[in-house]
Parts: sequence; C-alpha cells; structure tokens
Amino acid sequence: MNPGPHSSATPYQIDRDSYEPAYLQLANILRRQIAEAVFRPGDQLPSEAQLVQRYGVSPMTVRRSINLLADQGVVSTAQGRGTFVRGLELSTAFFDLQDLQDLFGRGTESAIKLLDVRVVSADERTARKLGQPVGAPTIYIRRLFSRDNAPVFYHRAYLIYDPARPIVEAEMDVTSLQGLFANVSNSLLKWGQLAIEATLLNAEEAELLHKPLPAAGFNLEHLFYDFDNRPLSWGWFIIPGDRLRFAATVGLKD
Repeated sequence: MNPGPHSSATPYQIDRDSYEPAYLQLANILRRQIAEAVFRPGDQLPSEAQLVQRYGVSPMTVRRSINLLADQGVVSTAQGRGTFVRGLELSTAFFDLQDLQDLFGRGTESAIKLLDVRVVSADERTARKLGQPVGAPTIYIRRLFSRDNAPVFYHRAYLIYDPARPIVEAEMDVTSLQGLFANVSNSLLKWGQLAIEATLLNAEEAELLHKPLPAAGFNLEHLFYDFDNRPLSWGWFIIPGDRLRFAATVGLKD
C-alpha cells in the first residue's frame, strides 16, 4: 500500500500516516536492515521489548512482524534465546516456470498438432500411475506444439478411459500448458504434480523437435487429478534444453 500524502517517516521509522499495517512496516524495516548488513547472518535481532521501545509499537505488532519474517525464512527463533538472522541457504531457492510460460507469450503464432490418439491396454506402470488395473483400456495421445513454425515441445500422455466424461477435451484444453498458464477453467482437473528432470532426446523426439543427436532436453512429467483426488492423466512434455533456463535468487538483496 502507498503511504499517505503527508508522510514524513524515514525508512527506519513506522509511518503513522501510511495505509500499510504497522507490523508489515516493521517487518520491511527489519528486512531492509538485514539486506543492508545492519544485521548479518547469525546476528541476534533486538529483543521484543527493545523493538517495542524503538519503534513505538505494541508487543503484538512485534510478534506478528517476527512471525512473518520467520515464515519467509529470513529469521529463526529459539525459545528463551531470541531471534536470529538466518544464513544463506540454497535449499530456500525456488525455481519457477517463467521461461516455459514465455513460450506461450501473446503475439506469437502457435499451433498444436495431434500426432496420435487411440485406446491402448494399460501396462503395469501406466496402470499404477492412473490407479487402474493392468490391461484396462486407456487413451494414449501424442502431440507436437510449435511456435512461429518451429517445434517447441513434444507431449505424450495416458488418460483415463471414461465415456461418461469429456476427459480428452479436458486434456486438450488444459494440459497443453498453454491452458494452464492462461488459467483456463476446467471442471475436471483439480490439482496436479509436476516433476522436471534432465534427459537425452531419443531418435523420435529429436526428429520431431528438429534437433541433431545427441541432444539434451528436459522431461516435464505431469500427473493430474480430478475433484475426487483420482488420477486423470499422466504424461510427459519433452522440451529441448535450449528452450528452458532456470534461475532463482537466494538470500536478501538491497
């Protein structure tokens, strides 16, 4: 929230004219001090009583600020000892799929080519993933996504065979990834799991994606569930290695 029009508070003061809650202002002040090395990793923050006196806020406000910073992984608290600045931990890094989303940016010419769709008998692995008996009829689809007339990724998936539900249509709309990033509403899919691992393209994948062998890539495995928490579809997006780059920021910066 923006401060009020007559704000005169300094960066290390609580602005009484601000629309921003005092606990959030205090949390931001402490974050800024940590980023500026006023407090370094391992340092103990001022006590609750000291913060109350220094910033003219209530003990409840201080506790809410510290709890927020703890939830964000900025500080840690030790019963009876106080609050300490946490050190840089690579385990706190979060990677997103922004580069993948950018493949579906507006203003680009994109197309999805259906390569294959048929009913097959579920093998042991497919049956286990979809919670079906081995040999159960299962829909198998293969698709190729292109942008600006160049192949971007290859998709294979197995879907629950249920004539009473339009599962294939749901798969076409949502697990194209384009639908996912566009927040397309879907009445069948409730949640999903994604796992990414490095891979080497096989001959079929390399040919479809116009890559010479050997070629590195990413295997983005998905498993989507319905509103009864039952598996609906399981498959992979095969993406050339030069299409994705993962980056994250760890720690605090000014």
